[in-house]
Amino acid sequence: MTATQPEAQWPVYRRAARTVVVVDVVESVRLIEQNEEDTVRRWQAFVGEVVTQLLPQHGGRLVKSLGDGLMVEFAAVPSAIQCAIAMQSTIAKANQSRRRDECLYLRIGAHVADVIVDELDIYGSGVNLAARLTTLAGPGEIVVSAEVRDALTDGLDAEIEDLGDCYLKHVQQPVRVYRVGEPGDASVLGSAADPEALLPTVAVIPFRARVDDAEHAVLGDVLADEVIGGLSQSPHLHVISRLSTSAFRDRAASLPDISRPLGVRYVLSGSYHLVGAKVRLSIELADANTQRTLWAATLGALTNDVLAGDDPMVPQIVAEVGSAIVARELHRGATSPLPTLESCTLLMGATALMHRASFREFDRARQMLEHLADRHRRQPQAHAWLGKWHVLRVVQGWTLDKTRETQLAQASVQRALDADASCGLALAIGGLIQAYLKKDLAEARRHYEAALACNPNESLAWLFTSTLHSYQGEGALAGAAAQRALRLSPLDPLKYFFDSLAATAVLSSGDYEHAIELAQRSLKANRTHTSTYRSLAIAQVLGGHVDEARETVNALVKLEPELTVQGFIDRYPGQVSTQVQAYAQALRMAGLPA
Repeated sequence: MTATQPEAQWPVYRRAARTVVVVDVVESVRLIEQNEEDTVRRWQAFVGEVVTQLLPQHGGRLVKSLGDGLMVEFAAVPSAIQCAIAMQSTIAKANQSRRRDECLYLRIGAHVADVIVDELDIYGSGVNLAARLTTLAGPGEIVVSAEVRDALTDGLDAEIEDLGDCYLKHVQQPVRVYRVGEPGDASVLGSAADPEALLPTVAVIPFRARVDDAEHAVLGDVLADEVIGGLSQSPHLHVISRLSTSAFRDRAASLPDISRPLGVRYVLSGSYHLVGAKVRLSIELADANTQRTLWAATLGALTNDVLAGDDPMVPQIVAEVGSAIVARELHRGATSPLPTLESCTLLMGATALMHRASFREFDRARQMLEHLADRHRRQPQAHAWLGKWHVLRVVQGWTLDKTRETQLAQASVQRALDADASCGLALAIGGLIQAYLKKDLAEARRHYEAALACNPNESLAWLFTSTLHSYQGEGALAGAAAQRALRLSPLDPLKYFFDSLAATAVLSSGDYEHAIELAQRSLKANRTHTSTYRSLAIAQVLGGHVDEARETVNALVKLEPELTVQGFIDRYPGQVSTQVQAYAQALRMAGLPA
């Protein structure tokens, strides 16, 4: 290079988390050979609409056009999947007037990863994986990685189907993949004749930070959780769980967009900002049906006082919101959150990880909860969730020592109750241990009744109560309790677990078709939950679908090859009920070995 020659200027690059979406045209070579000019013209029209309309609407960037495909990238997973669904919808409309052999079909793959980004391109193994995922998609399909699926809410962002572990070219280990599609009607409520449906229902959306501050981003969740805890003390309200309302964190959603999937009429939302040691919260309560604001306030407090439960701000919100909804003062109830933001962040992260299908992430949740429990020995939350962790370990089949896990679960719940004897979560999990691990249904009932006396809106207590009724042959009560649980937590990250147990409850009421629907919905989200297959097979036989039941049992024994009818009877908590023999006979008819 001479002194007069300018030095080459290379694009500046950086690392960033990006959702990479790869779009490929199915049988592009055949289409070009069939009618080159027409195919190119239609593809150019589609790319033009993507670039000028879809990408700006969803915050995406075109990385490259590949002749018969595209690569685009997004900062947020939900936006990426919404854009991918819109692409499939756009091409489907363009195909409406075409013969089948002329249609342009797309297959799309998506993965989120830390990649290298510059102004011209993106690089890294995550980009390669997104391209590999595309090969698993059929015409008109979208296939995504587990990392993408974990950032989506089933039924809200997309309809999600678990495809299991799949092998990809040049990828040594199998990859868990999911097929996603356009979300349908997310109605979660039961019959309008249900007397519980007459109670007003409220959702508290995590409060939004006015300034992007990662260090204090969790404060909005903590404040919302405190309000949920206070409102849940009222037997006159349905309060949607935080695990469901957190799906709307940082979303620009309208009131109808929130109320429809959650099945609520009233929505409490707002924003906060920090000024030194103080937090200032602006909130409003709205009627989603009329889209009118019913109550609004701007309140301030010392952040540490709010976290310690020593400031009247949260009880004031609870009282005024309750008065606006039911025209009477709510019973005030204080909660005891972990006293620091750092601990709250750990708790929220652990409860999310323990709901995932990966054992590595599941075990990471245990480490986080044990760390929290040791740091805050007089707070019940970490101990209660540890109890549930041990139960889930048995449920998932990740232990060979059920007796030890039972002892550890009971010890964790007891520590939670020693810290707070009225902790509804701990009481509900204590009942689960009695019913599922010890098969003491009378003691389980006492735990669930105590949990609901402390918190009438504890969704897990209602869910576990539904299975208790089913074990005792009380079908109508089981179905009613299951509907209450589903209504209180319609978007729970463990939704497949709610649907699975609800199927068990509905099965005992004799509504076999509804039980089949719930079980199939559960399996669509998680194809490795063996108890769901058992409930589905029984419902199919009793509903007259014996051939389908045999297929279900074939899938079940692949996951649990040692299972027998006698093993089912030994495991079933309702061994003294009249229905256990009917269920056992149904499994025999479906082909399960005796």
